[in-house]
Amino acid sequence: MDNWGSRTSRVIDPLYTSSYTECFDKTAMPPPADIVKVAIEWPGANAQLLEMDQKRPLSSIIREVCDGWSLSGSEQFALRYADGPQLYITEQSRSEIKNGTILRLAISPARAARQLLERIQSHGIDARLEALKELAKLSADPTFAAEFINMEGIGTLARLVESGTHFGEMLAFTLTAFLELMDHGIVSWDLISLSFIKQIAGYVNQPMVDVSILQRSLAILESMVLNSHSLYHRVAQEITVGQLIGHLSNQEIQTYAIALINALFLKAPEDRRQEDYTNPMEQHLTEMASTLAQKHLRSIILNHVIRGNRPIKAEMAHQLYVLQVLTFNLLEERMMTKMDPNDQAQRDIIFELRRIAFDGENDPTGTEKRKAMYSKDYKMLGFTNHVNPAMDFTQTPPGMLALDNMLYLAKVHQDTYIRIVLENSSREDKHECPFGRCAIELTRMLCEILQVGELPNEGCNDYHPMFFTHDRAWEEFFCVCIQLLNKTWKEMRATAEDFNKVMQVVREQITRALAMKPPSLDQLKNKLRGLNYSEILRLRQSERMSQDDFQSPPIIELRERIQPEILELIKQQRLNRLCEGSCFRKLGNRRRQEKFWFCRLSLNHKVLHYGDLDESPQGEVPFELLSDKIPVSDIKSVVTGKDCPHMKEKSALKQNKEVLELAFSVLYDPDETLNFVAPNKYEYCIWTDGLCALLGREMGSDLTRSDLDTLISMEMKLRLLDLENITIPEAPPPVPKEPSSYNFTYNYS
Repeated sequence: MDNWGSRTSRVIDPLYTSSYTECFDKTAMPPPADIVKVAIEWPGANAQLLEMDQKRPLSSIIREVCDGWSLSGSEQFALRYADGPQLYITEQSRSEIKNGTILRLAISPARAARQLLERIQSHGIDARLEALKELAKLSADPTFAAEFINMEGIGTLARLVESGTHFGEMLAFTLTAFLELMDHGIVSWDLISLSFIKQIAGYVNQPMVDVSILQRSLAILESMVLNSHSLYHRVAQEITVGQLIGHLSNQEIQTYAIALINALFLKAPEDRRQEDYTNPMEQHLTEMASTLAQKHLRSIILNHVIRGNRPIKAEMAHQLYVLQVLTFNLLEERMMTKMDPNDQAQRDIIFELRRIAFDGENDPTGTEKRKAMYSKDYKMLGFTNHVNPAMDFTQTPPGMLALDNMLYLAKVHQDTYIRIVLENSSREDKHECPFGRCAIELTRMLCEILQVGELPNEGCNDYHPMFFTHDRAWEEFFCVCIQLLNKTWKEMRATAEDFNKVMQVVREQITRALAMKPPSLDQLKNKLRGLNYSEILRLRQSERMSQDDFQSPPIIELRERIQPEILELIKQQRLNRLCEGSCFRKLGNRRRQEKFWFCRLSLNHKVLHYGDLDESPQGEVPFELLSDKIPVSDIKSVVTGKDCPHMKEKSALKQNKEVLELAFSVLYDPDETLNFVAPNKYEYCIWTDGLCALLGREMGSDLTRSDLDTLISMEMKLRLLDLENITIPEAPPPVPKEPSSYNFTYNYS
């Protein structure tokens, strides 16, 4: 019996689709490359099993299917997927159909769009509600969206919103359909009318609005801001950051509200660094920056989001990270501003630093009395240029930001400032820590660590809760770190020649402490207290143990013998992780509506299964839910970074360093690609290593090198336990001379 006919029941039942396709792979005679075996359903009829010739016109195949059920007017029908998003199949997308796929005969996109357009304009409320509900679902399909938009469907939806006659569920479906249709990029956002914007903004500003309407309204406003420069100005006039703060206490819409706040800051005019505040938009940005820095916003985010009773999901973590980056980017103007040595107001700040350190508050004659000693005082303050310390702030970064940090320390933490300056200025053993030079270099270092002035990375969720615990988090962070620097300098008994070494140790202390994600600045101090210079030396020593202890020739030879076993172990671990699978996020221009897809390797390592998901999964996803697959034998290569096709297509992402570092693509026959953006560096290494292992290629990731060093070190230590406290010679022992006779041998004969 033919293999296809023997599995008819499995093709009809979606639960058995994966099982069928696995069995089909094992048949002795694979089908021709242009033939795809599918099942096609129609309500109230038995499914048709069809060998679809991909070279044959789709209209001819639909006509054959309609004839099988005696349906006339085949041009009014189309094929859709029966599972998942249920997208329409077109001549362009038909190549994605795989063996064992279940399809459904449906009315054509044009006919469906025409019917829905008529129904949403009908007078019957129930009929209109059902039509809008179906429209909200179908609008995600690009083929249907193009037909509906060509019939002026978006204009119809916009007029329904502008009329103000829709409420509740009906309005929610209308806004959902509108947003999905606009998201296809067929129609420019610039065509949206001002009355529509005012209506959407009105829903956001009203005190009692349904959550679903609020979510969609905020999402629409975010898309307007992100996709249109002209609409940014209009939205900014209708919505302020202050008005959005009230929505942050509602857990259902927190993410949408913060996303809109971020969008407003992200798309602010590029000339915002100019100090022309007579410009209305410049005034608006200034108000936004002021609002962002105020205690009310920070405390609401801290108490209702970060410390709320719900775990923070990936999308919220990303928005908090973006907000953190944009907040620090407000420092960029000062960071890139050079000090003008001739500006008296700026020079007065340096005078103030000297006065606080050496004159005290109650010395009105101090300035005149000590005027001739300024140069000596500036040297004691640790400036490089003793005569004119303003020259120390002419390099950018950190520019004037370093001076701002020093002044904050001197005024807010005056006792700490005076103690640091005086205890170093009074030393005569060449171990004094130059406060001014250290503060400037530390500010530059913190700007690099926190990436001040750089745009947020698309796939990053790396926010630090402690920066939301204080109104002046940046300045307080600097104050903690300058005390750490002074303490480390003393622990190292450093001199001026050791300046760069000290800064390297301090950078390591700060980055290690930040990696622990302390929830508050006090916790950061505790982490740094534990990472003193002795601990850093211990950690460094521990990390290079394998390099220091195993350099003799016998040990190197043993290492070379062990390495293939360890590489095989790493390879098996990578393949096992691919069998477990991973969830990947689809990149789009609206992050708040996250879409996910899952990919995993079959247990026999022969097929990659993948498919779309509605939400991020908790645990393993069964093969039955992954509708698509790629035979490993069809994979030609794996490319990474900027060589990936999806990185070449997305010009906005080409400049995003982090996304480029996490991107990779699988190229398979005939000329298809499966594109990935890993959620983090670990998953990137796991998948690129695993795919290379499947193709018989070398695993070259940083994770493989790290795992290889760790496992070889552990294995060698275990094998050398019996040789503890025994010195291993550098050269093998000499071979003894041959005996003078062999009379001691036993003759078996």
